[in-house]
Amino acid sequence: MNHRQLEVFNAVMISGSASRAAELLQVTQPAVSRAIADLETAVGFSLFDRVRNRLVPTPEGQLFFADVRSSFIGLDRLRTAAARIRDFGSGTIRIASLAAYGNTVVPRAIRIFRDRHPDIAITFQIAMSAQVRELVVNGNFSIGLAADEVDLAGVEHRVFSSGRACCVMPPGHPLAAKPVIRPADLDGVPFIALSAEDRARARFNAVLDAAGSRPKIVVETPFAATVCALALEGIGIGLAQAVAAEGFAERGLVMRPFEPEVYFKTYLLFRPDTQKSMLVKDFVAALLAARDRGPGQAGPQPRPLAGRAR
Repeated sequence: MNHRQLEVFNAVMISGSASRAAELLQVTQPAVSRAIADLETAVGFSLFDRVRNRLVPTPEGQLFFADVRSSFIGLDRLRTAAARIRDFGSGTIRIASLAAYGNTVVPRAIRIFRDRHPDIAITFQIAMSAQVRELVVNGNFSIGLAADEVDLAGVEHRVFSSGRACCVMPPGHPLAAKPVIRPADLDGVPFIALSAEDRARARFNAVLDAAGSRPKIVVETPFAATVCALALEGIGIGLAQAVAAEGFAERGLVMRPFEPEVYFKTYLLFRPDTQKSMLVKDFVAALLAARDRGPGQAGPQPRPLAGRAR
């Protein structure tokens, strides 16, 4: 068994015929047939039944293909890694973030980081907090930013931010005239709610319940930025923190503080079983600097974090 035989077998399986496989590989159809016959001899069982000049995969062939396909996926990843190293050098960093920070703070941090490390390849993914945790725990990503509803067991973590919740609404809304929004103001008011598992929503609901206030939920969404977009369209009032509302105030979104105070908490996540590289420490420093700056603000470059980022 050799790699060329497996390549031909893979091409036949994904293309559906020997003739199409020959086109993909730019060889003759008899060459494809010979390679398949040699592979069958090597593995000791038939990979295809020959039915009316067609190759129909046998059950054994389909089972074998599952492993062959996995090996080719692995090769594709190696090719991608090689291309990244060729294009960017040996340094890479991978960041996953919840949407509220992924659309605001993390892009600023990437700009800050690239000013210091212009040749480092960066992979950046926005995902739900639970998925961010899995990406970090599985070792696929170096750093994660997740909301506090995420399971923190088995992952190294530190508090990244605690942002006060505000009520967001369209211009001209009756409650926009109030300097502060209180639970009684929201009773019976159309409301855009965060997902049920969101801890900030749970804290907010506890305050409402204690006051006997019951807004009318019209839309539920997991993303605070979506809450802002819906509020701006006049769908209802919502709850968000300032970082998620970046860019919406310029479009007219009204934000008013909510009392009693409720906070959104965000964590930095790391794998617990690996020593952090200097690149990871430098990116954490960039995140902290970006958190403390507004959008588009310039400032001194952050110093790399001394010691082990915790």
